[in-house]
Amino acid sequence: MNDTHAGWRALSRLYHAFLTGSLLRVASRRGSDAASELLFRIFRRQHLATFLPGLEKLGLTGLPHAVACAQYHYLSNQIGGVRVEYMVESDRKAWVRYAPPRWIWDGTAICGVTGEMSRAVLRGWHAHNGVTLKNPRLGFVCTKQTPDGQDGLEGYYIEYDHDIAPEDRLRFSRGEEAPPFDPAKAPKLASATWPQERLDKASRNYTMEYVRSLVPEAIDLFGPQDAQWLIGGAARLVGMHFYDECRAILGQHGADAQDFADFFMAMAQAGDEICGQEDSGSIRLTQTGWRLMRGIKPLHTASFDIWNELWAGCLAAHDRFLQWDARVAGDRFEFAVGPKAAHPIFVN
Repeated sequence: MNDTHAGWRALSRLYHAFLTGSLLRVASRRGSDAASELLFRIFRRQHLATFLPGLEKLGLTGLPHAVACAQYHYLSNQIGGVRVEYMVESDRKAWVRYAPPRWIWDGTAICGVTGEMSRAVLRGWHAHNGVTLKNPRLGFVCTKQTPDGQDGLEGYYIEYDHDIAPEDRLRFSRGEEAPPFDPAKAPKLASATWPQERLDKASRNYTMEYVRSLVPEAIDLFGPQDAQWLIGGAARLVGMHFYDECRAILGQHGADAQDFADFFMAMAQAGDEICGQEDSGSIRLTQTGWRLMRGIKPLHTASFDIWNELWAGCLAAHDRFLQWDARVAGDRFEFAVGPKAAHPIFVN
């Protein structure tokens, strides 16, 4: 694996943990209702931004709607490294099953997730497909949920023979069971258009898209101060706990300030950010623009402060006697790392 691919993997791991950790922190501090509302907003934002373009990219626009929706979830989630199954019964009924282990609820995180939070995901995305496709007959029926102790999240898209009411766009039918999954009958990505390098980069983009949705929606829902405490607090904890794993993926070693600067630069470059190190007698880094949040307007200034907590957490794991300072200077970010002091490293 080359350095570029290692960077994509490391950044994906950190952002994946940031998403999961943020949702668990909200659930534990504010309760299931608040976490569910945040999940709904994240998935609805992503649905509106990516569903129709994704259908086009995956070549699914000519299929019957129920089949196209199920194939979309199967193929797009495979690109993101999610374990998904697809089974079609007819042009008007197609199943999708998210088998354990669940990607979004990594490891023991599944134990902190409520059924309400899982339903919010379905309300945010699956129940809205018919609306986006302008098909008033299309709905989703959920038959299982992992947080309820069942063996996965599963259900089927169905096109009824009549228009359905908004409350019927998502129904639950716990007595039904998905048919067996046959990989040979499932759709496949064309290797010519989806080579391994494109898949690896798409997996990185998959996690980046979650962070693009998480941070602005949390600020709008909780307000900038509470979002800083909830989501920024999760970012710092995740940075501390996943720094070693990310650095191992990158193959980096060393324990001084420059070694940490090298880590940050590698992670920034993995996200296609434009960054560099200035020769100013101390370790100072710059990042011009912000690809991660490009195009999101208006973007609250707290977004940077929340995201920056990831790197403060990583530094705390690297060397607790070093400090990480950051500031926004016009269209670029400036960072500095050096011995811990009672004042910021930057002097205006």
